[in-house]
Amino acid sequence: QVRLEESGGGFVQAGGSLRLSCAASGRTPGGSTMAWFRQAPGKEREIVAGMKWSGFSTYYSDSVKGRFTITRDNYKLTVYLQMNDLKPEDTAVYYCAQSTNPGVEIATALSQYGYWGQGTQVTVSS
Repeated sequence: QVRLEESGGGFVQAGGSLRLSCAASGRTPGGSTMAWFRQAPGKEREIVAGMKWSGFSTYYSDSVKGRFTITRDNYKLTVYLQMNDLKPEDTAVYYCAQSTNPGVEIATALSQYGYWGQGTQVTVSS
């Protein structure tokens, strides 16, 4: 239904910034949620930010709120994650994902996502 491809990961020093991009192709229902997840070694995959293809609502995890910003460009079918004041604990593989089904609320559970990108590595040195 949809193909997702992340880019923009890399190596940065603590306190630096990075912007991730997720280009989508295919079906992108307005009610579906686009989200950024991350998974660090030995830890569970967790959502860090999300928003729908339509509307203005956003979601952020407590660990990134105030530092990360999710935005979208509907014309380009691209979702971005601006990451500022990066910390070593932000080191992880970052994935973009689209929820399996449209919904009224932003999807925040891992089980609600069925479409995934390949992931991009973000490494923050101390």
